[in-house]
Amino acid sequence: MQPVVRLRSVVCLLGRFPALAGVDLDVREGEVVLLSGGNGAGKTTLLRLIAGLVPVHSGDAEVLGCDLTRDRRSHRHELALVGHDSGCYDDLTVRENLAFASRAAEGLADAADRVLDGFGLAPLADTLHGRLSAGQRRRLSVAIALAREPRLLLLDEPHAGLDAEGRAGLDFVLRESPAEGRTVIVASHELDRTRALASREVVLTTGQAHGTLREPRRRVPARA
Repeated sequence: MQPVVRLRSVVCLLGRFPALAGVDLDVREGEVVLLSGGNGAGKTTLLRLIAGLVPVHSGDAEVLGCDLTRDRRSHRHELALVGHDSGCYDDLTVRENLAFASRAAEGLADAADRVLDGFGLAPLADTLHGRLSAGQRRRLSVAIALAREPRLLLLDEPHAGLDAEGRAGLDFVLRESPAEGRTVIVASHELDRTRALASREVVLTTGQAHGTLREPRRRVPARA
């Protein structure tokens, strides 16, 4: 089976600085991969490169069958990235932001309603995004990513700012993703929590990937 992500000797420059300096990485369908490493190791840049938001300077990079050295856009409808910015519209309600994201990604009509109910956002459905707390905005960001029904979910410090209910909901998403045929790559400093949910861990140090720390704890089911 072709990997969802296949990187070989990938270099990414931010200005003249090599944020990624020769990364090799394979991610199989249905895996939940934890990216760990200190500040400045390149975790956020790697997620953004996989999402096609920053260019590949050299090396080979293929994501969801798309060659990122030639085309950084055509795979974006099949993935979702939860970063530090919610990407929501302050003058739209929670429900409207969810519906807009789902339609933009050509998702199913009821996807927004499902995540609204399943992620504890129903009581806030008619609240404007601009009036949400930081934790509520973070929870909405994750819900919007799920409303897109992505094959590949990219998460950058997703537990940050979440309350207990939001953290529990996110943990459930990570735990159930393999069974739902969803591949997840999550960058996190909350290692103990995320390691318990990940299939394996990849360490980034000064822009280079140093492989997995351990083998998967559980078998990842194949997608039918």
